[in-house]
Amino acid sequence: MTPEGRELLLSTAAELGLDLTGRAEAFGRLLDLLVTAADQTNLTSLRGERDIILKHFVDSLTCLRGEWLDGEVRVLDLGTGAGFPALPLAIVRPELSVTALDATRKKVEFVGRAARHLGLTNVEALVGRAETLGRQPGQREGYDRVVTRAVAALPILAELSLPFLPVGGLLVAQKGALGPEELEAGSRAAAEVGGEVRAVEPFTLPVLGDARTLVVVEKTGPTPERYPRREGVPNKQPLFWKAT
Repeated sequence: MTPEGRELLLSTAAELGLDLTGRAEAFGRLLDLLVTAADQTNLTSLRGERDIILKHFVDSLTCLRGEWLDGEVRVLDLGTGAGFPALPLAIVRPELSVTALDATRKKVEFVGRAARHLGLTNVEALVGRAETLGRQPGQREGYDRVVTRAVAALPILAELSLPFLPVGGLLVAQKGALGPEELEAGSRAAAEVGGEVRAVEPFTLPVLGDARTLVVVEKTGPTPERYPRREGVPNKQPLFWKAT
């Protein structure tokens, strides 16, 4: 990471209330790993240092707004892709136990390699589909928090995420601009699978000014056994939402 990139990381993180002075080196190593692997396996469309810092690292850390991820909690990053927000979270909050889940094996393998290279013993990389794992003993109700970043519409996220949580657990969904129709459908879907929207926090991404929304859904009751539905159905037939 260049000196300019380091300063960009530190200054934008400071806008989120985070002091990354002691962790900038780890982010620099992660950037190098990501650029090298992306050139080989097309993990991400982002290649430039500035874009990776702002759109991967800093954007990932916006889920630390508020106190939703405080404490020694078990976190599932559903649809982690190349490890976001899982890897930045694990670097900044070593007390978290983070499982990075994705259906694409090459992405999960990269997350595992990166975690080992960075010495992140609090990261587990897991390949699989949420529809299947969400029904398995040890996975169903196996996490305190689920985080998602730009994965799907809110009704889909509710169905896929809440089975992983016990009553009292939280889904922390990182979204872009959120329209009222999606929020309404997401609220109805959450209620259907045992949850309730607890917070909706619009904000803008530092420097870029892109619209973001943090949506927090609390698991308030047990998820009916019929959820999640079989693989592919939640995306093709979202609850209370017309798929596009």
